[in-house]
Amino acid sequence: MELLKKRILEEGVVVSDQVLKLDGLLNHQVDPELTMEMGREFARLFAGQGVTRVVTVESSGIAVAFATAYELKVPLVFARRKKTLLADPDALCERVPSFTKGIVTDIMISRQYISPDDKILFIDDIIANGDAARGLIKIINRSGAELVGLGVVVEKCFEAGARTIREQGVRLESLVKIKSLADGRIEFEE
Repeated sequence: MELLKKRILEEGVVVSDQVLKLDGLLNHQVDPELTMEMGREFARLFAGQGVTRVVTVESSGIAVAFATAYELKVPLVFARRKKTLLADPDALCERVPSFTKGIVTDIMISRQYISPDDKILFIDDIIANGDAARGLIKIINRSGAELVGLGVVVEKCFEAGARTIREQGVRLESLVKIKSLADGRIEFEE
C-alpha cells in the first residue's frame, strides 16, 4: 500500500534501530479513512477463504481488525489483556511477553466467541518478534477453529517474528514490510 508507506514516512518516528513509533497512525490516534482502506485491502487479500470471524489482540490491532471485519461482514473478537470480575473462568488463555511494554501479560478469548466451526482471520498492527501472534495462534488452535491467515499492517523484516509464523505454515500477509530502521531511516522491503 503506497499510501500507507507515504504516511509512515511522514508520521513515523524512528526511536531506535528496533523501534518505530506509529502513534499518529495506529497506536494512539486512528485515521478512519486510512484504517478503512487497510481493512479493504485485508478483505481483498483473504477473500474466498470463508472467514467467519476476525480476531486481534487488545488494543492497537482493534481499529484495523474492525475495518477488516466490517468489509468481510463478520464479527470481530479481540483477545483481552486484562482479567475482569466478569471474565469467563473457562476462557482460552495464553501468557505472552510484550516487547514494547516490557511486561508479560495474559491474553484471553472466551470460548463463547470462538468455536471449532470458525474460520479465523487474525489481524494485527505490527509484527516484530511475534510473541503475541504466537500466543493468539495457540489460543486459536486450542479452540479447534481453523486459522486461515494472519494479516499485519507493518512487518519488521529484520526481526524473526513473521518468519517464525510462516515457518509454522501460517499464511501471513503484510501491507508494509520494513527492511531496516538503521541510522534513523525507514527503509522498506520491496
